[in-house]
Amino acid sequence: MTKVDPSQLATRVLEGDRRAIAQAITLVESARPDDRNAAGELLGLLAPEAGRSIRIGISGVPGVGKSTFIESLGNHIIDQGHRVAVLAVDPSSAISGGSILGDKTRMETLSRRMEAFIRPSPAGTTLGGVTRHTRETMRIVEAAGFDVIIIETVGVGQSETTVAEMTDFFLLLLLPGGGDELQGIKRGIVELADLIVVNKADGELENAADRAAADYRAALGFLHPRHPDWQVPIETCSALGHRGIDKVWQIIEAFRNTMSKNGAITAARARQARTWLWSEISATLLESLQHDQRLRSRVTELEQQVAEGRMSPWVAAQELVDAYRQAGNGQAGNGQAENSQTGKSTR
Repeated sequence: MTKVDPSQLATRVLEGDRRAIAQAITLVESARPDDRNAAGELLGLLAPEAGRSIRIGISGVPGVGKSTFIESLGNHIIDQGHRVAVLAVDPSSAISGGSILGDKTRMETLSRRMEAFIRPSPAGTTLGGVTRHTRETMRIVEAAGFDVIIIETVGVGQSETTVAEMTDFFLLLLLPGGGDELQGIKRGIVELADLIVVNKADGELENAADRAAADYRAALGFLHPRHPDWQVPIETCSALGHRGIDKVWQIIEAFRNTMSKNGAITAARARQARTWLWSEISATLLESLQHDQRLRSRVTELEQQVAEGRMSPWVAAQELVDAYRQAGNGQAGNGQAENSQTGKSTR
């Protein structure tokens, strides 16, 4: 992207300039080294004004109606006097790398409200239902004055748990399906939920939704609660009919009040910051290793040996890390590295 002045951009973001907010998010999502430096400066300038929102993560099985639910919930929250930012993560194609990014079209009424900001982003290769820069994006919209942040994940699965590690409240949205569906999503993500909502409780599905809610209540009795001071509620709603949405928001507010009083949110955010630190360290080191020109030929050799079954991936990884360390000390110009296990040259 074109060169930006982080100071000027930060000022515009703090004023709530929507174009500046979008520009700031694009900046932190950029992989260009010069953009990363500017993004770091921008985030530092915005940091004092960030962190004051309630962060809500929402996940659910495909077809559960996440976008309709978020639109209905977002409109209700705005009606209560809040400003809502929706960070929607779309799956990226493993073949083309592209994504649909269609959440603005699916949240038509919410996207037209000035108190709402919707930003769809591609998941890329990041696992966990979020993007690598979702955390930075949260802090940008918080600094811009949005006090309720909703993160919509790609879709439920056993790896769809990262969102619970970056939000205050995790809501799991389910269809009227009962025990079979509960078995299908596994217990890991259920144990992370602070609220389970059975959607589409209307028409012929209303009774099925009530039965499903009863099944989930019974199942939760065998699981340990995530927070000792919070019993996970099971509710039904109709996002399309706007029924039960007010109860969902009341529960979120009750959770925030309880967890703020006992210090759980403050403690959780401290843990999340440490997790974020090591996540960025891992991603940055991996990028540096992959793009180190001194190791390019060695990487190609190791990949070939692993592909042909002449070396285990574990040993190859150890050798590559050792070569990277030596390159950092100016000792790997010839591309040679010693096997960390045998001490013998691999060339």
